[in-house]
Amino acid sequence: MHVPVMPEETLDLLAVRPEGVYLDCTTGMGGHTGLIAQRLTTGTVIANDRDAESLRMAAEKTAEWKARICFHLGRFGSLPQAVEQAGFEKVDGLLADTGVSRYQLTSAHRGFSFMADGPLDMRMEQSGGRTAADLVNHTDEKTLADLIFQLGEERRARRIARAIVRARPLRSTLHLADVVERAVPRTGRLHPATKTFMALRMAVNDESGELGKLLEVGPELVRSGGRMVVISFASGDDRQVKERFRSLARDGRARLLTKHPLEPGDLEVDRNPAARSAKLRAIEMV
Repeated sequence: MHVPVMPEETLDLLAVRPEGVYLDCTTGMGGHTGLIAQRLTTGTVIANDRDAESLRMAAEKTAEWKARICFHLGRFGSLPQAVEQAGFEKVDGLLADTGVSRYQLTSAHRGFSFMADGPLDMRMEQSGGRTAADLVNHTDEKTLADLIFQLGEERRARRIARAIVRARPLRSTLHLADVVERAVPRTGRLHPATKTFMALRMAVNDESGELGKLLEVGPELVRSGGRMVVISFASGDDRQVKERFRSLARDGRARLLTKHPLEPGDLEVDRNPAARSAKLRAIEMV
């Protein structure tokens, strides 16, 4: 079951109006999209995602409110086209939850997780591009170590990269997880391969570059007085959001609504452990 992260905080900061226009940049399984649509009467949600499978499932899950939702398949760079195609110039609120959807993590054939054995894929777009298998089997050891250290913030990255290179060819998600666990045994709650998998996923999908594009085009799409809300999970992503929002505030283009990031409470984390590292930041455009 998909559970949207920090739903009350998100809706409060978006200040959803029944007649408003809202852009959910990362629809995923439609959790936040559905919550926004429920609050609308004559308004519209533009539901965007780069993952075609997720978008199809989101349409099914939000069918009750389909008259209020316009779906769009694309990366963040195509968000202006999504808004234009829906018949609008600006939106009243923009939301982006940069986490991976529950569907992606639990679908073995997508290769995002070691919860079940599957191909080393990790692509959000299935139409082309390099896979995680390409990265682990063909990247030189130093580059691989740097990638795991910088994107996954994994301090044991050199040891892991060395083990991966020695174990080539890596055949599946469980094969990779086993190689990492043998190289760096478990010391805490997290599986030893967690940060390595995160780093590979971020690299395969150019998540940092995509977030940069969102932070570039997003503010241009929000009307004066409208809100922009971003939920991130990696500390590097939160830092990128913080710096961009503060820059917009310094330039007099936005007002900070969250001087410090909001985080989920203990009750939400108990109910939805995937939310534990979420950080929410919001601005109001001037």
